[in-house]
Amino acid sequence: MLTELIHQKNCKKNEMITDAYTGEIACGSCGIVSSDQVVDQGSESVGSNPNDYMNNSRVGAKRSLKMIDMGLSTIIEAKDRDVTGKPLSLENRRMFYRLRMWDRNSRSAVSSKSFQKAFILLDAISSKLGLPESVVEETAYLFRKIAARKILAGRSTTAMLCATIYITCRITDTPRTLQDVVDAGNIKKKVLQRTYRFLAKELDLSPEAYSPSEFVTRISKGLVLSEKTQRLAFKILDLCAKKQVSASKNPMAMAAAAVYLASTITVEGVSQLKISKISGISAVTIRERRKEIVMKIGDVKIG
Repeated sequence: MLTELIHQKNCKKNEMITDAYTGEIACGSCGIVSSDQVVDQGSESVGSNPNDYMNNSRVGAKRSLKMIDMGLSTIIEAKDRDVTGKPLSLENRRMFYRLRMWDRNSRSAVSSKSFQKAFILLDAISSKLGLPESVVEETAYLFRKIAARKILAGRSTTAMLCATIYITCRITDTPRTLQDVVDAGNIKKKVLQRTYRFLAKELDLSPEAYSPSEFVTRISKGLVLSEKTQRLAFKILDLCAKKQVSASKNPMAMAAAAVYLASTITVEGVSQLKISKISGISAVTIRERRKEIVMKIGDVKIG
């Protein structure tokens, strides 16, 4: 600040020059150097490959909510010596003994054990369901929020986590059905439904239902249908949405019925049993939904 005042008083020109090598800012007229320096916005190290760059970096790994300690782990060695190898004093040895004891007790806490079991299971289920990293992180955040409310006690960690995953998929509009989560988590469907209703009430959540159009591509790929049939199925579901046929209906059942109707019109010859196997919807339900669609929207033309 003092340098700037002297410069403003003695030099009438304001021709400041920045030296990119030294990071100094000086006046091109009088030569006075400013006390402020340029902040280097570039990378802190240069590496020929990504491994060299990461080895030279000082920031470490990123934080993650799906880790018990969020990636900020602490390791206290059992050696009572400093960095130079000299033994610690009696007072410091007692202090580090207490720190090790607190660190050990914190790792064996009930909440840490619940997180450890839940997040290991989260990795396994997310791999089976093919969930993106953003959904996994959101699930871990919501599970920590549930744990903070102290409603995990006396309840199955697996059921609570599976319900949290399903809620997150609904919130983030990631099309995963209840049956998908049941199969990936290896739990009973009634247990998951009950736990989902409980969490939705406790957290005051009301996720919107999936759109049936989100499941058309999934069913079509499983049946190896043509692009023509897929477009016609999307058209049928758009007409159903306008006529409000899809209201309060299972979106997967509506998608399966639309695919079945489209395949019938395009004469691809896909049986109800094949669609039922891919979608997880019974053949009876597919026939009933198809009848409702035909009654409401009438004949559908190709094109």
